Amino acid sequence: MQWLPGVGRDTIKADFLAGLTGAIVVLPQGVAFAAIAGMPLEYGLYTAMVPAIVAAFFGSSWHLVSGPTTAASIVLLSVLSVHAAPGSEEFVRLALTLTFLVGLIQMAMGAARLGTLVNFISHSVIIGFTAGAAILIASSQLKHFLGMDIPRGLHPHEILLHIGQHAVEINFWVVAVSVTTLLSGLFFKRYVKKVPYMIAAMLIGSLVAFVLNRIYGQDVTGIVTIGALPASLPPLSTPDFSLQALKELLPGAIAVTLLALTEAVSIARSIGVRSGQHVDGNQEFIGQGLSNVVGSFFSAYVATGSFNRSGVNYEAGARTPLAAAFAGIMLIGVVVLVAPYASYLPNAAMAGILILVAWGLIDFHHIGIILKTSRSEAAVLGVTFFSTLLMDLEFAIMVGVVASLVTYLYRTSRPRVLARVPDPSLPDRKFNTDPALPECPQLKIVRIDGSLFFGAVNHVRETLRDYAEREPRQKHLLIVASGMNFVDVAGAEYLAQESRTRRAAGGGVYFYRIKPGACDALTRGGFRDEIGTANMYQSKTDALHDIVVNKLDPQVCRHCARRIFLECKDKPGPDEPLIR
Repeated sequence: MQWLPGVGRDTIKADFLAGLTGAIVVLPQGVAFAAIAGMPLEYGLYTAMVPAIVAAFFGSSWHLVSGPTTAASIVLLSVLSVHAAPGSEEFVRLALTLTFLVGLIQMAMGAARLGTLVNFISHSVIIGFTAGAAILIASSQLKHFLGMDIPRGLHPHEILLHIGQHAVEINFWVVAVSVTTLLSGLFFKRYVKKVPYMIAAMLIGSLVAFVLNRIYGQDVTGIVTIGALPASLPPLSTPDFSLQALKELLPGAIAVTLLALTEAVSIARSIGVRSGQHVDGNQEFIGQGLSNVVGSFFSAYVATGSFNRSGVNYEAGARTPLAAAFAGIMLIGVVVLVAPYASYLPNAAMAGILILVAWGLIDFHHIGIILKTSRSEAAVLGVTFFSTLLMDLEFAIMVGVVASLVTYLYRTSRPRVLARVPDPSLPDRKFNTDPALPECPQLKIVRIDGSLFFGAVNHVRETLRDYAEREPRQKHLLIVASGMNFVDVAGAEYLAQESRTRRAAGGGVYFYRIKPGACDALTRGGFRDEIGTANMYQSKTDALHDIVVNKLDPQVCRHCARRIFLECKDKPGPDEPLIR
């Protein structure tokens, strides 16, 4: 409730208008999603009422709107259709039970502080997923926008191909309504910002449709409205708490939970990026869980964050969670009082509004920045985007997360291993990475920037082996370890092995400025003693003085004219005796 102190007359007005817009927008969507889920149509509206209110007050996002969604509806149908016939009383009872289980699991995950899991969803994944979802929203509305009969379940490119092959079927009366709605929305959004552009656009589109139907007749125009909706409040309900039902539904509940949480938090974070708001994953888990637990007693099936309505809510100027709560409350009144008048709202007008919303969800600014600055992040964005278009949403999010993790692991498994050489041109001969500078023939100095864990060991081993093959006489290795934040058991074993190998060859491994955290695995596993505590230095001066003066072969130093280090002055020259 951190947003509560900021509530005032202006925010309440903005939230009220945004909530009114959301309540109107959800009318046809709720009915459609219920049909997808195999539930009676009114249950889609019930799912957009109480769960939206509860999630608004107990969640973290200020703009997320919970309710029925396409992905959750599809998954619910696939989980329950094996247990009962869609639309039957048994199916509804199991849906309510599944919703209750999903809510419990979500709340448990939030209480266990598992909200950090959302940290694995990178910014590029969110941007790509949002853009892909926007394309899906727009493509799904083309049949209403163009007045065509397009088969359900087609991918966006298949929809475009179907439209191209059946262009003669486009209903230009319907197109007139949808285009008028779209242009009206753009006009009010840009030039008349005091008027909610979505409501204005829907009213204008509905007026145009009404006039055309009155003049030419609906049989001629083919302009279809969403029809009258059932005018009833959400009745109280009771999930099935029998052991048999819980046992049957638990595996499916876990799958639905993962989808619902990923979808909700992804949407919350994507809108949070646009609004500048921080989203607490743990609190969002709890809010979503509580909304489903309470909703299961008010005839609601699985609710989660909605891309459509959250986008509408944000674009409509919502300032606080009161907007989502207003939407749920007003929907109750709309269903009871205004549902019969929904017969005047054409599908074409709704399609125009949703396409306008979908366009606003595509973050062209950040997409451009990602494409310019990072190939790996651009690849993650592209994989997520195309996965969203070509796969089910729940799998698309997971593909994006996996791609992001693979990119991260690839980076961390290849820490930079840079050769360091004293530069005579710098004060105190500070280290430099210039490959043109001469190196000591006996001592190799490298800096490792990154953690030395099991995935990075091979890269470090191969790099150091390459260095050793180029200059076999460099049997001594000094590691500048200030950039190593962590060393695991595999890394510690490798360092001990490298130390043994070089010691057997007459050299050694030494560390300069190794961090305490990186020393933990070395100390606990006994590897620090094997490497040699005396071989770990905190001062560069102490390290070089000890190694150069006491460790290097004086015979080699005697015939070396490079004098790489200041400490080399303490070594005998070609015409001096070895012992002074």
